[in-house]
Amino acid sequence: MLIDISSLNYWAILAGGILYMIYGGVYYTVLVGKKNQSTGPLKYVVSVIVAFISSIFIGVLVQATSSSSLLGGVAVGSIVGFLISIVYLKNTLFGLVSAKNCAIAIGDHLIIFTLLGALHGFLN
Repeated sequence: MLIDISSLNYWAILAGGILYMIYGGVYYTVLVGKKNQSTGPLKYVVSVIVAFISSIFIGVLVQATSSSSLLGGVAVGSIVGFLISIVYLKNTLFGLVSAKNCAIAIGDHLIIFTLLGALHGFLN
């Protein structure tokens, strides 16, 4: 399995990063609200970086699995979201994350990685 970085769809990566930022802004504003957020601009800088890194990784996985359809991309993204959710569940069992925060994070990751997978699968 070789990954050809030069053949990645950079428009899909850009669109995925923007999609992640818009989705995250709406999701966390609705579920968490302004009162529970930390202060300072660093969280926004890190969020933008995470959005584009996530889009790049999903793009690489979609390419590596030859998922060049909407449904193939959905499958790849859903698997990634599911794996991240398992980590949150484990952390919740050990008391590192509250049950409410776990549910919020799991919902976020299941949805956004499925959307990113769909976007990359569709545009590949």
